[in-house]
Amino acid sequence: MSLLVVGSVAYDSVETCHGKVDRALGGSATFFAMTSALFARTHVVAVVGRDFRASDLHRLSQRGVDISGIEQVDGETFRWGGVYAKHFETRTTLFTELNVFSEFQPKIAPHQAEADLVFLANIHPALQLDVLKQMRRPRFVGLDTMGFWISGERAKLLEVLTKVDALFVNDEEAYALAECGSIVQAAKIIQQMGPKTVIIKRGEHGAVLCHEGLTQSMPAVLLERVVDPTGAGDTFAGGFMGYLASQPKIDHRSLQGAMVAGTLAASICVEDFSIDAVERADLDDLVARHQRLQASSVNLEMDLLALRAGHGAQTQARLQALGNA
Repeated sequence: MSLLVVGSVAYDSVETCHGKVDRALGGSATFFAMTSALFARTHVVAVVGRDFRASDLHRLSQRGVDISGIEQVDGETFRWGGVYAKHFETRTTLFTELNVFSEFQPKIAPHQAEADLVFLANIHPALQLDVLKQMRRPRFVGLDTMGFWISGERAKLLEVLTKVDALFVNDEEAYALAECGSIVQAAKIIQQMGPKTVIIKRGEHGAVLCHEGLTQSMPAVLLERVVDPTGAGDTFAGGFMGYLASQPKIDHRSLQGAMVAGTLAASICVEDFSIDAVERADLDDLVARHQRLQASSVNLEMDLLALRAGHGAQTQARLQALGNA
């Protein structure tokens, strides 16, 4: 199955205790697509400026990502800069320059409108609605949002929530949206707003899947060294949605598998700046990392029916993905 992501392609300037980078490739759609393309053909719809490097477009296309929907217009590319505290307990934004992204109006081409799965990254809820109007009949729609839209565009966000299958939020966003302070209760309230599946990202504490009355916790992979957490949430979503796109059907079992794939991918992302670690990774790296989840509360076997990016050839029929806790 094919997958469409609509979001930002940007340049990030990031500083952590391990160093700093300037104008490094980033953006929600970038992190997402570089991960999801491990599993399924991924189309990106985004906008960049004339300053955007051709070499960065090449990095995406080399992964098998369809970049025909990345529009290049006059002006400068969306830029964000931030610095993390020594132990990553806080992140301070130094600047946000929307540039050409401030005028972003997603245009979905006919071949992109046929995508089986859609991920609406963190953009204005009105734009998310507009994207859905341009789609044919996607089998599964995932949506990301943030506190700015929850507080400032709540009515429009509630409207788009009635049209999606899954919502990806962190715990603070879930509390703000549901107006309560319990993860389980917040998920139930959000499900009543529309999405039957709620994924609550909790950083180093893992993630929670809520689907059809079942709530399941997925621990994070324990790492010796974290270099840069930027993009980890979008990488998680890319692994989640990409895995679903590789499956014959979407049910509770495949959603569980998607949680594993997203968790593994996010743990790789944070081990280097920008998309560098994700770009180096392949399916074998994800499978090898399963052993780090032995302490997981999840107890299942997961089938990774994985497709090489952009080729459509099954690379491994069955990959045992997770041992017993």
